[in-house]
Amino acid sequence: MATIGVAIPIAEPYGTELQKFRAEFGDPMASSIPTHVTLLPPTEVADADLAEIDDHLLEVAARFPSFRIRLRGTATFRPISPVVFVPLVEGISSCELLQSQVRSGPLAVELRFPYHPHVTVAHDLDKAALDRAYDDLSAYDCAFDVAEFGRYEHGADGVWRPQRSFPLAG
Repeated sequence: MATIGVAIPIAEPYGTELQKFRAEFGDPMASSIPTHVTLLPPTEVADADLAEIDDHLLEVAARFPSFRIRLRGTATFRPISPVVFVPLVEGISSCELLQSQVRSGPLAVELRFPYHPHVTVAHDLDKAALDRAYDDLSAYDCAFDVAEFGRYEHGADGVWRPQRSFPLAG
């Protein structure tokens, strides 16, 4: 079995920049999780199904056009979940459509929470660290074009690693 996720990588230099902020806020997962917008949360699949999953993701990517994402400010899921994130202010509907297509066929899974595209910058930290993340990035603003998404795999060492990219071609 493998634990996979499907996500949009955050373009450089913004991905590295947000990952550094996450580390500065004290998030121990900062170096284990590439900066991303989730399309499919961690999902356990049989190793034998990976080829079928990749074929499915190739088909989705072939139909889906590139689009723009703009990240601005901060928001939080508190008190439900101890998370501070940078929200999307552009590209929300494209992410919603893309994730619904990704989560079909061999990846048809139910979500624990309604889908809400975002970039996590602090998770499971104390109140002071979450407040600092919320305040320090309140003026954050960047934009980039999305030309691909990727399939990631969770390693035995707890690190999420990109396994394959799927260029948007629709």
